Amino acid sequence: MVYILAMTSDELKKWREVNGYSQARLAKVLAVAVMTVSRWERGVRAIPPFLRLALRCLELEGGDTKIMGRGRKKTTETRKGG
Repeated sequence: MVYILAMTSDELKKWREVNGYSQARLAKVLAVAVMTVSRWERGVRAIPPFLRLALRCLELEGGDTKIMGRGRKKTTETRKGG
């Protein structure tokens, strides 16, 4: 059996503050509305079970910049002629 410990609203808020995320930044990296993060933190909306794992992934991968940038290639434009 696998048990997933549900995250509480207080735990989410503490995680966000300790890791330096605003509600807007966390919402962006999770691809949810800012209001959703606010509702999770206020206990108005249930926190999905996957959230604890997603936040752990952010910690392990070194932050949202690295995760959000995956799959994007930097391109440089070169000009011919002169």
